[in-house]
This record gives sequence, C-alpha cells and structure tokens, in this order.
Amino acid sequence: MTDTEPLPLPTDVDGWIAFATDRPVGRRARVAHIDETLRTDAGLSVLERLRLWNDAEAALREALDASYLVSESHPDARVREAAEAQIEQTESLASSRLLDRGLWAVFADAADEGLDGQAARMLAHLRRDFRRGGVDLDDSARERVRELTDRDSALCVAFSRNLRESRREIRVDPAALAGLPQDFVDAHPVGDDGMVRLTTDYPDLMPVREYASDRATRAALVAAYNDLAWPANEPVLAELLAVRAERAELLGYTDWADFEAEPRMIGSGAEIPRFLGRLDAASREAAAQEYPVLLERLRRDAPGADEVALSDFWYLLSTLKHERFDVDPQLVRSFFRFERVVDGVLATTSRLLDVEYTPVDAPSWHEDVRTYDVVRAGARLGRIHLDLHPRDGKYGHAACFGLVPGIAGRQLPESVLLCNFSRGLLTHDEVVTFFHEFGHLVHAILGGHQPWVRFSGVETEWDFVEAPSQLLEEWAWDADVLATFARNDAGEAIPAELVERMRTADAFGRALEVRRQLGHATVSYRLHVEHPADLQAATETIYATTSPVQPLPGLHPYAGFGHLTGYGACYYTYQWSLVIARDLLSAFAGDLMDPGVAARYRAEILERGGSRDATDLVGAFLGRPFSFDAYRDWLAGS
Repeated sequence: MTDTEPLPLPTDVDGWIAFATDRPVGRRARVAHIDETLRTDAGLSVLERLRLWNDAEAALREALDASYLVSESHPDARVREAAEAQIEQTESLASSRLLDRGLWAVFADAADEGLDGQAARMLAHLRRDFRRGGVDLDDSARERVRELTDRDSALCVAFSRNLRESRREIRVDPAALAGLPQDFVDAHPVGDDGMVRLTTDYPDLMPVREYASDRATRAALVAAYNDLAWPANEPVLAELLAVRAERAELLGYTDWADFEAEPRMIGSGAEIPRFLGRLDAASREAAAQEYPVLLERLRRDAPGADEVALSDFWYLLSTLKHERFDVDPQLVRSFFRFERVVDGVLATTSRLLDVEYTPVDAPSWHEDVRTYDVVRAGARLGRIHLDLHPRDGKYGHAACFGLVPGIAGRQLPESVLLCNFSRGLLTHDEVVTFFHEFGHLVHAILGGHQPWVRFSGVETEWDFVEAPSQLLEEWAWDADVLATFARNDAGEAIPAELVERMRTADAFGRALEVRRQLGHATVSYRLHVEHPADLQAATETIYATTSPVQPLPGLHPYAGFGHLTGYGACYYTYQWSLVIARDLLSAFAGDLMDPGVAARYRAEILERGGSRDATDLVGAFLGRPFSFDAYRDWLAGS
C-alpha cells in the first residue's frame, strides 16, 4: 500500500466523530488480521515477519496519534470523548500483543542472518519489548500485568482529561493589574462587579507572573495554577503510582524508574539519582549566589519578606534584568508581535533546514489551525499543522503531537503543534517556546522517512528527544536571526545591543531555574520509587529542599504535573537532553547559519530519526562522545 498524499481531514462534527471512531477501529482490525497471519503462516521468512509487525505497529501508531491529538484539541466535547474512548482500547491491544506467546514464538528463535543492520536492530528491539511486556511470565502473572497495563492507560487518560478541563480563574481589583502592559490591561475589561477576571490560561498566567508588581495578584494566580486538577487527580495519581509499582515488581524490576530507564540513554533507574546529583553539584553554588539578590530585591517591595516564593520568581528575574542589565521587558515585547514571530520561525527554519513551507487551504479541527506542506526541491516531505491559541477544552501547555507516522515510500509524516500563545505581543520566553516546539515538529517531518515506523520521526530514546528542540531555542537568542523578523510596529528591527543585553541578563537566574527543574525531576523520580502516602507533603518537601525559591504552601502541583503520565519517573530527561543540546551547539562555533554545519546536523541528527542509538547520532555529528562540559560552562554563564 502506498499513500504519499496527506491525510484528508473531516469538514464537520459528524465527520470528526466518525474519524475519531472509525480510524482506530479500522486500524485495530488491520492489526488483528496481521497477527493472525503471523501466527499461522509458518512459511514466512524472518524479514517478512518483521515487515508484517512493522505494518501492525504503523496501524497502532495511526490509531493512537489521531486519538490523542483529537482528544486534546477538538473544540467539540463529543468529538474529544469519542477519541478518548478509543485510546484505552488501542493501548490495550498494543500491550496485549507483547503478552501473546503465539506472537512471541514467531520471533523468539528467529535467526537474524541475512538481515540488514536496520532489520536486525528492529528484531533486537522487538525481542526486548516482548520481555519487557511480560511474555515469559506464568499465566497468572501475565494476566495481572495485562490488567495493570490497561489500568495505567485508563488512569493516564483520566489524569490528562482532568487537567485539560481544569481551567481556573480569579477576580481582582483593577488596581491589582499594576505593572502589566497596557495591551494586557485593555484586553481585560472591568466586569459588572467592578473586578477583572484572570484565568490560568498561559496568555494570562505568563504576563501576570512576570510583570504584575502586586505580589498578592501574582500569588493568587500562581496558586490557582498550582492547584489545577485538584482534587480530581489526587486519587488518580495515587492509584497510578501503585499500579506502576506493582507492574514493575511483577516484571522483575527494582521499581518503575528502573523499568522506564532501561531502553533510554541513561540505562537504569539507579543512574537517575546519580545524574540528579550532578545537576545538584553543578548548580548549587551559583544558585546560592543568585538567591540573595532576588531576596534583597523583593524586600524593596515587601520589607517584611523572609523568603522568595515561587510566585515571586519570574517577576523578580524580569525586574532585575531590567534594573541591572537594562532589559525592559515591555520594550522587548514590542518586537515580537505574534504574526511576525510565526513568519520568522518559518523563515528561519526554512533557511536552516533547506525546506519551504507552502500554505495549504485544507480542512482542520478549528479555524485557528494553519496548515503547511513541507517541501524540498519540489518534493513534499510532510505536512504540519499549527494550532497556536488557547480555547476551552484544548490542551493547556505547548507540545508537538503526531498525526500520521511517516514510513519511507508509503506515507508522509504529519505532525501538529498545540500551543497557547496570545494573538498580540509575545514575551521573549514565548518566542523561545515556539522555537523549541517547532524543533520537535521539524524533527518529526525530516526524520519521518525511515522504513521501520518505530525508528521514524522523533522515535528516539526519550532522554534524547528534547535535545534537537532545546538546540533550536538558541536561534531565538541570535541577534542576526532576530533582526530578520523581530520588528516593532514602526518597522524597526530589534537592536543588536539589546539582544546582547538580553543574552547577558539571561545568564542571571539560570542556576535557580536549574534548581527548579531539579525539583520537578526529583518529584517525578521519588513519587514513582517511594510512592508516599501523603503526596502533598512529600511534593512540597521536595520542592522546598531542592531550591531556595520556596513553593507556595498547601498546594497540589502534582495534580497538574502532566508529565507524570508520559514521562513517569523520568522527567530528568529535560536536563539530560539539555546537556546534549549545549554540546551540539558547540559545533556551530558561533555561526548558527553556517550552511555546512547545518547540512551535517540535518543529515546526522534530524533526518536519521531513531534509526541509530542516540549516542551514535550525537557521536557522528560531533565526531566524539558528548560531554557535560558545555552544559557546565553554560550554567556558569560563559
């Protein structure tokens, strides 16, 4: 079967409900047919068996990608519910196949003679997956693993649904908006009750926590955000941790972290706290120097303050960067009107990656969605969809979602950005976020031309997958790149000296931000290996002890910590990937548009997808193993 045309999408709600249901149902039927062929046709060669398994994996990916995307993005609740209903069934089928002894027998003793390197790697990964799935357990244990795996999937869906539907709001006196930019104030009129409504959506949350000079306003909105999906997710998370602990034990692992870490670059759960210890050692001294500066500045506004709270953190950093480094955040915002940023991200990555983005007038799930074909030398490489503004019922953060997995010669990759940017001026942090998420998008498209779907696109080790996106963030800090699109409404480009001051200012607070990330990673790890009875107390203690910036007391941020489902015990991956990203950056030697380095990066990292182990991908590009040195230098501000 060849399908190199993009996926046609429905045009009305009924069509979307059918799409959300029929696509996964049809793909599961295809998998059932393939599995029956594998079990019964003894004359198949090893390569033929692997190709059939690849077809089944592609069908499962097609079903799951569409279901997850639609459940997180469609504006109609009926469509989201139809998609959600299919996720658990498809995830159950995927996990049950790895418990099927009949399917295991097809591959258990298969010889890899005559297979090329990719096919042999596919066979090795498949055998590992069967073992990790529990196929060699006794009947009773296998059945229990099946129950636990299905329950894990159901709990993850519930956790995400509760978070997606947990938008909160506060009401404040108009005077509480002091410090916020005028366009923000204008967009938040006073209601009939004389108060202003603020929500936990990013276009409200981000400016308030960075610009609001009223400490109580910052605290109230950050507190509301840190209680998203609570209490609904409290029992969900508690059960999820218990389910994962039991499943890991049945499968013969020390704990869930050990299970998750095995197929990743880090290799074992025991290495996670060791890596976190390296982050601790690298950031502790610098953070200890930064924190008193924040506290002293806070006391100028609040003389009785005895600690810097999380709700103060971004405001104080922004204020100090203005006062100490002459970086006026409102002046910076004036150069980043949303439409110009979109054009700039497209133009920059087009030049860097030797591609063109051709706008496409095609149906989608919402009028905000912008669709582009990604083209090189007249050939379409894939399709991207940008859904960039908040709305009720939509995923509340910023992420890249798959839609169609790419398979060389068979179907083109399609991926989607779900973000929550304002329609007016963006902060520079939001511009960085846009570049980051776009990095996942181009990785998915350029890497989505492998013959084996499990190695296509961003299907690399999970502790590497953030590195290309973290690398692309650097283009949002380059004066020459920004000068091509960062212009104010008078048409004036952002001054190079302002960008240089921004870069200098960015180094301040970096160690404290690493400490904040260390807190997230430690929560992720310790909740999964210790599964404490009191999630609130344990989480608050971890955050309070990993950073001098203190959490707001009595809140439940774990209930809204969406990465606890997908990343599980392994949130460490963001800093692990950043270590690699800083090293990858060193190859550009200060010239981010060097055509030779860019071409080599495309060829050795992005276009290979997951066809090689991440260690080998990085080694091929750098010409050496990656090291911690560049990250350490970056943390020190050099």
